[in-house]
Amino acid sequence: MSLPILRIALPSPLRRLFDYRAPRAADPAHLQPGVRLRVPFGRRELIGVLVATAEHSEIDAERLRDAIALLDTRPLLPPALFELCLWSAIYYQHSLGDTFAWALPNLLRQGEPAERVEERFWQIVPGARADDPRLARAPRQRMALTTLAQHPHGINQNLLEQFQLSRDSLKILHDKGLVQVTRRLPRPAEHHGAWLIQPELVLNEEQRSAFEAVRAGFGRFHPCLLAGVTGSGKTEIYLQLIRETLEAGKQALVLIPEINLGPQTLKRFARRFNARIALLHSALTDRERLEAWQSAREGSAQIVIGTRSALFTPLKAPGLIIVDEEHDASYKQQEGLRYHARDLAVMRARLERVPLLLGSATPSLESLHNAEQGRYALLRLNQRAGQARTPRLERLDVRSRPLDSGLSPPLQRLIGETLAAGQQVLVFLNRRGFAPSLLCHDCGWLAQCPRCDARMTLHQRSGELRCHHCDHREAPPTDCPQCKHVDLRPVGVGTERSEERLRLLFPDYPVLRIDRDTTARKGSLEALLAQVQQGEPCILVGTQMLAKGHHFPRVTLVAILDADGGLFSADFRASERMAQLIVQVAGRAGRAEEPGRVVIQTHLADHPLLVQLTEQGYFAFAEQALAERRAAGLPPFAHLALLRADALQPQQAEQFLEDAAQLAYPLAGDEQQPSVQVLGPVPAPMERRAGRYRAQLLLQASSRAELHRLLGPWVLALESLPGSRTVRWSLDVDPVDLF
Repeated sequence: MSLPILRIALPSPLRRLFDYRAPRAADPAHLQPGVRLRVPFGRRELIGVLVATAEHSEIDAERLRDAIALLDTRPLLPPALFELCLWSAIYYQHSLGDTFAWALPNLLRQGEPAERVEERFWQIVPGARADDPRLARAPRQRMALTTLAQHPHGINQNLLEQFQLSRDSLKILHDKGLVQVTRRLPRPAEHHGAWLIQPELVLNEEQRSAFEAVRAGFGRFHPCLLAGVTGSGKTEIYLQLIRETLEAGKQALVLIPEINLGPQTLKRFARRFNARIALLHSALTDRERLEAWQSAREGSAQIVIGTRSALFTPLKAPGLIIVDEEHDASYKQQEGLRYHARDLAVMRARLERVPLLLGSATPSLESLHNAEQGRYALLRLNQRAGQARTPRLERLDVRSRPLDSGLSPPLQRLIGETLAAGQQVLVFLNRRGFAPSLLCHDCGWLAQCPRCDARMTLHQRSGELRCHHCDHREAPPTDCPQCKHVDLRPVGVGTERSEERLRLLFPDYPVLRIDRDTTARKGSLEALLAQVQQGEPCILVGTQMLAKGHHFPRVTLVAILDADGGLFSADFRASERMAQLIVQVAGRAGRAEEPGRVVIQTHLADHPLLVQLTEQGYFAFAEQALAERRAAGLPPFAHLALLRADALQPQQAEQFLEDAAQLAYPLAGDEQQPSVQVLGPVPAPMERRAGRYRAQLLLQASSRAELHRLLGPWVLALESLPGSRTVRWSLDVDPVDLF
């Protein structure tokens, strides 16, 4: 029996499959779509995924090469997930091999076995004791032996750090004959007892109605949008739906937007469920990610929680998919495979035939439009859970008022009163660093990034100027590089400057800054949040890291220092994002019995958007914004694809895009009324970034089908353009920003 020709997807930017002869030692029964093979590729060896087999190849037989080895005996991904990868590659116009690479843990991309292999376990030798005389002067060894004695079945070598065990101490104990090393397959943990550890909370009428609506769709594709005000108990609905899923013998996948929400989400789920929970995010080591992936694939992890990439985690028995904070832009991947995890979650739920729950206090306009069109069931929660009341939003007009590091006198007084009452204050400012600019007071010189069309931010604590776009760093000058005068002044306010001033204004209370700079070290965010949860009066100062999902029961005053940034942006989504951010930050106030108050400092207190948002709420704003989008022919009433290019010379990027536009025109339809509009090319809003010049070309269509009819042949043609190898270019389907 002759072996078939293998059509393999390789991790390459080329949008095609590669033909190989099957390895001579391969069992034909194992050559199924989804298995990995090691193949020669030029002078290298690559790991590819088998997509299909064929009897013949268009490549001459003498040019076909043999695959080196078959790495799996069964497909890596379940059929629905394999199909999702195929669909994603077509929809986002991305290489199929690269798409599989995004879907697999790094160790699997390197050829590591997908099935669990024998691992080393450290065990105490029977009869060994921690009071052994040889350990009298070795406290670390004695402590290690005591820990092992508490785990008679042994501790996996990959988990030693979690138990604070040193390999050096264990090796010495091994030499002394007190511990032994065994090799065995780690067995999936079996579930025993009830699923619940904590009793569930009683759902109110709105929550119960939403819960029943989702539960009614178990066992089939049933997408729901849970639109609930902040503090309305969306998470409790998630938890009770997951309990139903576990009792049905199924697994639940929960997507969260940010890594920093992972530990607190994991802690809350672990307190509620007697179940194994796998946490997946980019901060894991390669080994930790593979182990979590394996436990989900084999079904021993009943709940999987993760950021956007966790969407590709295989589940042995999928039962429910939840996307929390579905509006969040973090779900959009901005490099490589530019997928949107929320949108792919919809497709995966359809392929898996399971219910999907999208939750948010500020749903995206796309999701609200889908609910209006009947594609999603809309579930509303208009009341806060328990005794909590919706906070009052106030616009504080700061025109003509003095601002002290961004703080007006009325706001300072409110902060003092709140702290004196024994409560906590959250001060929100979405700019980190000390000041956004460094200015020469004599000649007007501004510190510019040498690699970007952007100003450098002063970080006073670290003593450096930093570009937040390319991360260029340098020491601040002692005098002006232009006029040589020494009167250099920080202009504007960042979280570092607000923190410094608040410490001086309120010296008797802790001021905790939470932004990317203060939470870079492992465990730092958890330590700060633990201090807040103690309930003592304090001031939290932070960026949008504080806006998502946190529960601060003692915060009764939220102060938004600057609400004007999104009102006049060139990005058509800016007002939506600003409204979502304000509502999400405001939702941190008054989440317990004490009423909350939200003060929004603005120089535009009469702006219609701010008036509508503060007086009528987010959904009134969303209704108005959707009407404006419909009139302007913008998403969700249109569909976009953005071709970006960058090069060392500005002419190169623009010339490539001009050639791309010429290729697009004949594919766009009728010349007088094209079904797809080709807009540009134009320089990017920030033309120079990280030393490269950027430009972009926008395609816009009222029909998604018409847009994708153009994209397929167009992208193939782009690869043959002369400039395609001298510029870096990428296609972003359904872009979330045009920056």
